[in-house]
Amino acid sequence: MLASWYDAQGPAAEVLHVGELPDPVPGPGPGPGEVRVRVTVSGVNPGDTKKRRGWLGSSMPYPRVIPHSDAAGIIDAVGGQVDARRVGQRVWVYGAQSYRPFGTAAQYTVVPGHQAVPLPDHLSDELGASLGIPGITAHRTVFADGPVDGQLVLVHGVLGGVGSLAAQLAHWAGATVIATVRRTADLDHVDPAVVSHAVALDTGDPTAAIRSYAPRGVDRIIEVALSDNADLDNAVAAQGAVIAAYATRSDRTEIPFWPLLFNNVTLRLLGSDDFPAEAKRQAARDLTSAAAVGALTVAAGDRYPLDDIAKAHDHVDTGGGHGRTLVTLPY
Repeated sequence: MLASWYDAQGPAAEVLHVGELPDPVPGPGPGPGEVRVRVTVSGVNPGDTKKRRGWLGSSMPYPRVIPHSDAAGIIDAVGGQVDARRVGQRVWVYGAQSYRPFGTAAQYTVVPGHQAVPLPDHLSDELGASLGIPGITAHRTVFADGPVDGQLVLVHGVLGGVGSLAAQLAHWAGATVIATVRRTADLDHVDPAVVSHAVALDTGDPTAAIRSYAPRGVDRIIEVALSDNADLDNAVAAQGAVIAAYATRSDRTEIPFWPLLFNNVTLRLLGSDDFPAEAKRQAARDLTSAAAVGALTVAAGDRYPLDDIAKAHDHVDTGGGHGRTLVTLPY
């Protein structure tokens, strides 16, 4: 099969190779067994490029790594204990390179059967390849602390991959969504069908703006930059609120401890690779259901052929812009 891989960490152009590797074979695997997916589109996440760079001092987990955890494609072979009728099924894939060496930047990937989720025929491969890490992370930020029906949910970075999906999931589940963007110019890109109120953080007083829409405070805060927003979050949180943080810009982030404590705020930190297995499965079910009824969309971003995977990684490493970065596989 044609694949991309790296045998050492470093800059994308220096360590990513493209060439032929042996076709993988699905085995009995853990639980219900494995399936092999012929990949059409592979999704690129910041986590994929951080692993390749050795971010935070991480080392090579395996002698050779095929990157990327997310994809869409078609099951073309199954291992033991897997219903043979799954062959030919369109699926989206999550977790292919989570504690596993060989991900989706290849013509074929092998995953446990439950990590290849049926993709309804009317949904695109591009959408399917965009649901894995960002979608499951978004789902966990919204639902880890229970239903949000009737609640006020503040989503920071609503134009980002996780933020956009979190806002859509919260709206789908009956919440009123308030959202922030970095710049006033970005407000035009916010979907008013999902976000009831949007606030730009470069305005004079974003706290007052949020409080004008949520006088008693917000119930949930979906946080992409805790180091930047800790004081703002404290100022707008309702009594007993939850801050669900999946990222920060400072490795040692300071928080206003006593005000948050007196407000009985829960700070939930979320690392997607280690979510409970059942939480991931529920997320996969809900993401597929929401997408199937048109409640979940993903902005189209830049697409790169596998031969240009280094450019795709560099694009993500430099911010990626709006929309999902994808790598297409020859089929």
